[in-house]
Amino acid sequence: MAQVLGMRAAEVEAELARLREDKVLLGWRPVLNPEHGEECLVRAVIEVKIRPEREGGFDKLAERISKFDRVESCYLMSGGYDLLVFVQADNLQRVASFVFEKLATIDGVISTATHFMLRPYKEQGFIIEPVESEDAKPAISP
Repeated sequence: MAQVLGMRAAEVEAELARLREDKVLLGWRPVLNPEHGEECLVRAVIEVKIRPEREGGFDKLAERISKFDRVESCYLMSGGYDLLVFVQADNLQRVASFVFEKLATIDGVISTATHFMLRPYKEQGFIIEPVESEDAKPAISP
């Protein structure tokens, strides 16, 4: 990073420390091509309708939902539902049990609609290119 910015490494480290302290930089996250991954993860997007609380509106429920380990991201939305929640698990059953055992049982959650992600095309600004295998190529006819 220091080379790219034309700075000394110590200066970059100091600036990164300041950004973390000021809560500007929350963390680093690699963007991996899921087609190269060995482990099979199921990712889902859940639309959640909630009843806002008298004290705290949508914030308290959104913060509570965000604290679950399965939850990758949680956003307050406008439109047909209130929260958009991204979750992941190692199989469909674990996503489903999270929804009906944890999420739907929270007082104030009115309804949920779960959508399973089948294939990514773009992730955090990066195009996901499929991995080509020998089986994917069409047979050549004589």
